[in-house]
Amino acid sequence: MEIVFTKHAKDQMKDRKILEIWVEETIKSPDKTEREGEKYYIIKKLNGKILKVVYLKKRYIKVLTTFFIT
Repeated sequence: MEIVFTKHAKDQMKDRKILEIWVEETIKSPDKTEREGEKYYIIKKLNGKILKVVYLKKRYIKVLTTFFIT
């Protein structure tokens, strides 16, 4: 499935030094997934940190934001 990033998500990834490949890996193989309507909240432990990705799923995956949590 195609993955697209909003401008906000791209800006946040740049500011937070989050690589696109990390986001894609989290989407493809999350450790935990929660869903509210069309919005997905997923997490994955990567490189000793926990990455959270928020996206919408329709005909493609639209990443809204992503960040590290403690």
